[in-house]
Amino acid sequence: MNRSANDASMSQSLRGSIGDVLKKRHRRYLVGRRAELELFLSALEDTDGLFHVLHISGPGGIGKSELLDSYAEVARAARCEVVQIDGRELPATPAAVADAVGAQLGLDSNDEPIDARRHPRVVMLVDGYEHLRLLDAWFRDSLLRRLPSSTVTVLASRDPCRAEWRADPVWSEALRVTTLRNLAVDDVRAYLRRREVPTNRHATVLRHTYGHPLALALLTDALLREPDLDLEELPGDVVPALLARVVADAPTSAHRHGLEVTAIARSTDEGLLRQVLADPSAAHEVFAWLSELSVIDRCGNGLVPHDLVRALLDADLRWRDAEGYRRVFRDVQAWVMSQIRATTGVAQQRAIADLKFCFRNLRSVLLPLALPSLGDHYPDGARPTEHRAIIDMIGSAEGETSAATARHWLERQPEAFHVLRGHDSRARGVIALIDLTAATGADRRRDPGAAAAWNYADRTAPPRPGEVMTQCRFIVDAMAYQDPSPTLNAVPILTLQRQLTTPGLAWDFVTLSEPDRWDQFFAAADMGRATGADFHCNGVRFGLFGHDFRQTPVEAMIRRWTERALADDAFLVPVDTQSELLVLAYDDFDAAVRQGLRDLHRPDLLARNPLMRSRLLAGPRVADADAVASVLRAAVASLATDPREDRLFRALDCTFVRSARTQEAAAAAALDLPFSTYRRHLRRGIDVVVSRLWSAELGSVDTDRGALRGEK
Repeated sequence: MNRSANDASMSQSLRGSIGDVLKKRHRRYLVGRRAELELFLSALEDTDGLFHVLHISGPGGIGKSELLDSYAEVARAARCEVVQIDGRELPATPAAVADAVGAQLGLDSNDEPIDARRHPRVVMLVDGYEHLRLLDAWFRDSLLRRLPSSTVTVLASRDPCRAEWRADPVWSEALRVTTLRNLAVDDVRAYLRRREVPTNRHATVLRHTYGHPLALALLTDALLREPDLDLEELPGDVVPALLARVVADAPTSAHRHGLEVTAIARSTDEGLLRQVLADPSAAHEVFAWLSELSVIDRCGNGLVPHDLVRALLDADLRWRDAEGYRRVFRDVQAWVMSQIRATTGVAQQRAIADLKFCFRNLRSVLLPLALPSLGDHYPDGARPTEHRAIIDMIGSAEGETSAATARHWLERQPEAFHVLRGHDSRARGVIALIDLTAATGADRRRDPGAAAAWNYADRTAPPRPGEVMTQCRFIVDAMAYQDPSPTLNAVPILTLQRQLTTPGLAWDFVTLSEPDRWDQFFAAADMGRATGADFHCNGVRFGLFGHDFRQTPVEAMIRRWTERALADDAFLVPVDTQSELLVLAYDDFDAAVRQGLRDLHRPDLLARNPLMRSRLLAGPRVADADAVASVLRAAVASLATDPREDRLFRALDCTFVRSARTQEAAAAAALDLPFSTYRRHLRRGIDVVVSRLWSAELGSVDTDRGALRGEK
């Protein structure tokens, strides 16, 4: 093409920057990638805008991430705005990707499409594109078409470029496709010279690595640490042997622990290391060491090992130190739970997916996964235009009775329905999460499944006023129904999010057909079969699996999952029924609080108080008599913060808190009150304390149970 003088000047500047990049980079995979760098340069120089997208593919460890890092440096040298996205870090939803792009360009949510006047030259680099493959059509037909014509996009994926790109006449000319291969012999030798590996070692390195960048980096690191290493003694599968040396050469036990953490966690940052290391101050040093390892990649959320390396580290630790593996797993899981508690919405769903990731190599009590389809679909709220398709999908799977029931709930609670979308954005499956307490009695009686759940709870442990009862009423995958599928993959993420975020949740039920096949699985998951609650629709038997979260709160249930998954058999960890919480009716709760106030200075009696096993005292610490006393004292003290209740506080404080229970007449005299007035204040004060504690017991959003337990 004809270029202006400025274009030619930019070209020379960019060509110089490639050489600078190759000289400056100390990481491992860039030697020999000059052709790929030149291809990217041609995209930046393409003033006619004919070349907009570069698709790079290659197997894991071949160097795609490192090449994208170099592209970023070249683009910044050319004064381009660079947007870097890692598919491993984002939920595969259009909103998540659009938000990531907007955040890096400093855009508000309404700034679409990108204004070319404000952003004249943008380079978008997408790593791990295989994790976003369900959005391939959206990238091709929506996102990229809205970008300014000067934008260059690079998609790096393990998967080859899909045929739809080439079949589209618009993209067939604006697309370039390349596949990364092992390094050529001359490139390997150049790399070894740059790393100052003795020349007499080059032939042996070539023979063991075949130019594969990951194996080359590992072997070079080993040689630099151990110059006399006998390469001829290495096994044919060189990566595991070299990885064992990386583990053995960790400078301290803290460094080794950090490496083990990366094997279990989806990604590792300094915050996680501070949480799990015995010496939190070592986190920065360990993180820096990990980030320099050839087997570890950087991503926006921290550090991620190469998949093969992760699998080998995980297997090695479980084999070498089973108890150590359990310890690291618990530490990582505790960190993930803290992230789940600290987030909401899509970010929380991602944290829950991080939790599922931890269990990937264990006998898990999470729903059976369709592993090949992980990442292919994402849950999204059902649109009004999809209601007809949802009814048809449920009707095709379960019959007309279920279709009519779904139609009814879509009219009453349309927000309860979620669909699983694929790369074409069409619904693959449907999940319905019904709020039974928000429904009328007539609504529940109209649905045999809802009626079965409500009646079961009513005869076993009814929801108390203000508590919530929910039901996963429909699970339908268009292709697999309720067998392992993308739809089934999404169920634990959506249900666990609801269980964690619903104030006052009492019961939650899951509805499944052919329930006998699920009995053992849900028993291990603390979602036991609701005995006597089976029902029939169109001749098909359905069963309910439920959990009373007032007895075992959701985080305690997850701790059980963890211990069962870490045991050799899921049923080796028995359920400790003594630690389950009591579901107290109001009258029983009222009596327990009043008795607790009277026994405030009698630990032997408080230890038998039903409040010991109430939801009020549920938490990471085991409740004891001191915990009961602390809650009662805090509830009394809360009255002192309101001047209007100061008289009530003084009556309670003098009678119960200051010393062993004071005789009422003496308390009245000490407060200089007529006895009848004192008694009125005392009765009213006790009523207020009971009311506040009852609100906390029910999980009222306006009541801080942590503060009442003395946790703040």
